Amino acid sequence: MPSRFAGRGAIVACLVVGMTGIGATPVPTSAPAALCIPLLLPCSSPSPSPSPTPLLPLPNPLSGTGSDATPPAEAPAQPDTGAPVFTQPAAQLGGSSISFSGLQSVSAVTVPLADGSRIPVLKLVADDIVIDGFMLDVRKATGPALVSTADRMELRGHVEVYVDSLTATLPGGAGITLGAATPPPGDELPPTLLRVNLGLVGVTADSIVFAASHQAMK
Repeated sequence: MPSRFAGRGAIVACLVVGMTGIGATPVPTSAPAALCIPLLLPCSSPSPSPSPTPLLPLPNPLSGTGSDATPPAEAPAQPDTGAPVFTQPAAQLGGSSISFSGLQSVSAVTVPLADGSRIPVLKLVADDIVIDGFMLDVRKATGPALVSTADRMELRGHVEVYVDSLTATLPGGAGITLGAATPPPGDELPPTLLRVNLGLVGVTADSIVFAASHQAMK
């Protein structure tokens, strides 16, 4: 039975909480408006603000990582003033595939950290995102790591994913590597990517559902 958190405008949670227990979990009505993972420390959400302006298209759309590929021009990252406050280091997320529904934009932004600094990240905005073969390694700067696995993770409704890196394989077999300095052109990605690895800074969504989830400290 999947574990579930639901309700935008009702959640600020860390993954260490979000994957604890089996079955439906009641949501407090007084919590701030975001689901924020993966953090081992509390995170917060500032007041909503307009979304950052998407970047203009870059050359070499999803050209792969071959030696004959021309490196794309570096693009400036715009501040995302509506992003939650995150902590570092980024978690390492892997999956056999990632699928997007209603992908709206992929853009380079900067987000705030708990120490007052800002870092550049790649922001993916979609209606829904599903990751099969989910594995997440969350750790602080020192100490043990919390490793979470699940057959599937589903992010539903107003999904915003912040990553510092993305590597994957296209359905045709070519590899791609993306980051804040090298977003894809035209805010576009294929609906499905294979063998994906993300440097996951954090996520906001209306709901998050895990199927057959498991956690262990390592």
